[in-house]
Amino acid sequence: MKKVILIGDSIRMGYDKYIKAALEGTAEVYYPGENCRFATYVLRFVHEWKKKGEWPEDADLVHWNAGLWDLPEILGDEPVTPIEAYANTIARIDKRLRLLFPRAKIVFATSTAVQEEKYGKVFKRRNCVIRDYNAAAIQALEGTDTVIDDLYEITENAPEECHSDMTHYSTPAGIERVGGRVLSVICRELDITPAKVNIENFTPENYSRSNIGN
Repeated sequence: MKKVILIGDSIRMGYDKYIKAALEGTAEVYYPGENCRFATYVLRFVHEWKKKGEWPEDADLVHWNAGLWDLPEILGDEPVTPIEAYANTIARIDKRLRLLFPRAKIVFATSTAVQEEKYGKVFKRRNCVIRDYNAAAIQALEGTDTVIDDLYEITENAPEECHSDMTHYSTPAGIERVGGRVLSVICRELDITPAKVNIENFTPENYSRSNIGN
């Protein structure tokens, strides 16, 4: 049976159980019980998540993302994490994952688009900034064999029914759109076939609001 690890922010928390359900009997799926937040947070804690969750060293694939926590603009200031620091951290995480999971294919997912007009004046995310940070991450991974899963592309013009709020895609349509894309990339890379998930009766992981954060 294949072994898959999912790492990421609250976007990942919206589809992780969906991936696990679709791959039941085909792949073992592991993920943290928390929001992986900033890129530096992933770099700091990924080895501890591996130990705590008893993630297999012989994992076949790691699908990960980080970015939406790094680029908010608060009170008119610049993004929380400077883009050069973000890109450097993305490259370091890529190396860390290869050290922890030497057999795994590595897949990096770009940050998803937001409904920026719904943010307030104090805390903002802007799609032009998201695009810049995605481009910086992709450039930082050049020269590796990391696969890019462009989740921005499939969410930029997502219909309203996909949005559960200005940031997330936790509606049935959103889970199917974003989770379905992640699932298709995993299955393509591992040459496996998923099961059908009844999205209308599907219940995501029961994360608390305080756990998911923003």
